[in-house]
Amino acid sequence: MLFNSLTFALFLPVVFILYWILNKHSLKYQNILLLTASYYFYSYWDYRFLFLLIFSTLLDYFTGIKMSEAKNHKSKKFWLWLSICVNLGFLGIFKYYNFFAQSFVDSFSHLGIRMQLTTLNVVLPVGISFYTFHGLSYVLDIYNNRIKPERNFIDYSLFVSFFPLLVAGPIERATHLLPQIKNKREFNYTAAIDGLRQILWGLFKKVVIADNCAEYANMIFNHSANYSGSSLVLGALMFTFQIYCDFSGYSDIAIGTAKLFGIDLLRNFAFPYFSRDIAEFWRRWHISLSSWFKDYLYIPLGGSKGGLWMRIRNTFIIFIVSGFWHGANWTFIIWGVLNALFIMPSIIFNTNRNNLEIVAKGKILPSLSELFNIALTFSLTVLAWIFFRSASVGQALQFIGNIFSKDLLKAPQNPPKPIMLIILIAFMLIEWTGREGKYAIENMGIRWTPVLRWSFYSFIIVCIGMYMQTTGSDFIYFQF
Repeated sequence: MLFNSLTFALFLPVVFILYWILNKHSLKYQNILLLTASYYFYSYWDYRFLFLLIFSTLLDYFTGIKMSEAKNHKSKKFWLWLSICVNLGFLGIFKYYNFFAQSFVDSFSHLGIRMQLTTLNVVLPVGISFYTFHGLSYVLDIYNNRIKPERNFIDYSLFVSFFPLLVAGPIERATHLLPQIKNKREFNYTAAIDGLRQILWGLFKKVVIADNCAEYANMIFNHSANYSGSSLVLGALMFTFQIYCDFSGYSDIAIGTAKLFGIDLLRNFAFPYFSRDIAEFWRRWHISLSSWFKDYLYIPLGGSKGGLWMRIRNTFIIFIVSGFWHGANWTFIIWGVLNALFIMPSIIFNTNRNNLEIVAKGKILPSLSELFNIALTFSLTVLAWIFFRSASVGQALQFIGNIFSKDLLKAPQNPPKPIMLIILIAFMLIEWTGREGKYAIENMGIRWTPVLRWSFYSFIIVCIGMYMQTTGSDFIYFQF
């Protein structure tokens, strides 16, 4: 079920009303309702995927209990590795088998040896990378004695399957979400209004910005050989805004929806395109995944304690794994390597934590040096996104090569409509103005008159209505 669909617009109010009616009776019934709604939400794509989700939930639920009951460390480690191997095994089969099989065949073909391997014709289960990481963090936290296993199966299942975050995150931790699931929740009018406001902004980013940018970006990337350098630059910029507004828009809707049920989800984006270096960018982009890799991969590998070369090695490992997590294609791996290279100056000179506060905090405009650093970081990010979006490494290299052609300074072919450019500029101004909040319009209009404030919200709703597609359009991160 898509957040930007009529079906979800009907589904959410029904679940919301039933949920708060049950608040008078029992927390248990509320959680059962949310779990049932979550399973319905997920099975709406394909009911067969639901069995894989339930199996993954059962696996981690029982291995967590077995680890806590283990009489020695060896037995505890066995149950941990059972969970890790089965979870990653399913992820590997569905997501990476064809990639490895094809890469194996291609490597031998370069040596003149022809081989044939059977590939799988399977559909990638929606959200498998996200709920797999939910479960892995849970069993790893139990193994490291950070938490005790959850013995209430309904509560644990809801932690894994809570519908706002199920398909594309944020990637939650049991230490953060499970206590909220287990404790009684009271309706908070202020939080609910804030949630609706965040949902509204998320829908605007997805429907008005991302989907419109996608049309131009798809046209350019799908026929890149036919366009001038200036058109290619514009296409890359459009994809840059598309992926940000698409993914952060999903996160806004997910977080806002959870607030309606009295649940607080982890923040996933913090205005990453205003970053002054790549290290800051990765503290602000897909925060839940970046922190997951830091806690469960980077630190166990030794983190920053083993000297410069270990920091460099570990940084490359997490970025390559991050690239591979996004998809079974060499383009994603190179995207990860590029980001590792871009962040290297910060690692080598130990400046990766220089920019912890939001840029120009308390000011209207950034300084010239801040503006230059933002522009440089944004440009490097756009360059990396070209590999992320391209169908192959060859296409990405050709795309970049064609940018620096003699027609780079010519007017773009078939540029976006002027109204789209105006909306983009207005969007970035709103994002800049609201950059100190958790989302752009969190505090916008608080001091305005009610008429002006509601006129602003009404304008956003009208824009969404004008650009909303009747069937809804998929979010980019559904494929991961």
